[in-house]
Amino acid sequence: MRVIARDGVHEIEIQRSRFRCALARVSDDEQAAAFIAGVRREHWDATHNCSAFRVGPDGGSQRSTDDGEPGGTAGVPMLEVLLRRELTDVAAVVTRWFGGIKLGAGGLVRAYGRSVSEAVDALGTLRRVRHTELLLAVEHAEAGRVQNALLTASHRVVDVEYGADAVLTVQVPSDEVAPFQAWLAELTAGTVEALRVREVDVDVPD
Repeated sequence: MRVIARDGVHEIEIQRSRFRCALARVSDDEQAAAFIAGVRREHWDATHNCSAFRVGPDGGSQRSTDDGEPGGTAGVPMLEVLLRRELTDVAAVVTRWFGGIKLGAGGLVRAYGRSVSEAVDALGTLRRVRHTELLLAVEHAEAGRVQNALLTASHRVVDVEYGADAVLTVQVPSDEVAPFQAWLAELTAGTVEALRVREVDVDVPD
């Protein structure tokens, strides 16, 4: 699955109608509904505020609305873009100001889909990857060398705490834990073990 890299807006003009797509990262149905309601309040004077959202680990919760456009010509094509791009935890609102030229059903489908697609391109996406969080207890004398080796090998060191030992929190792609443990054993001559803590989703460059 993927998520948008950041919140933002992107505007296009088609046959004198303005289409403004606002995208936001959301974590559940309630956040999505609140974002959509906020955009509608902001642009209460627009002709339409059509919306679509997907949330959940597999994008399983999804919804779309046409907000007065002919049925299936706005919310559905917007949602189809989110599906095609494998996006989740995202809400989209396309605000339209009618420019006086009717687009027809096919034209509306293309316009609303294009509006969301171009907004996604403009804001960028990140790939969501399941990681395993590991704790490494390292003697103080070795902590600097181990941390540098981790960073050089592009492993994610998300925290370091100093107590009796230096405890490093590392996030490793879940399907790479075994190779990481072998690498760590070779690096530390088997003196450092990786304790599994939890599974987390990490958004990485697409």
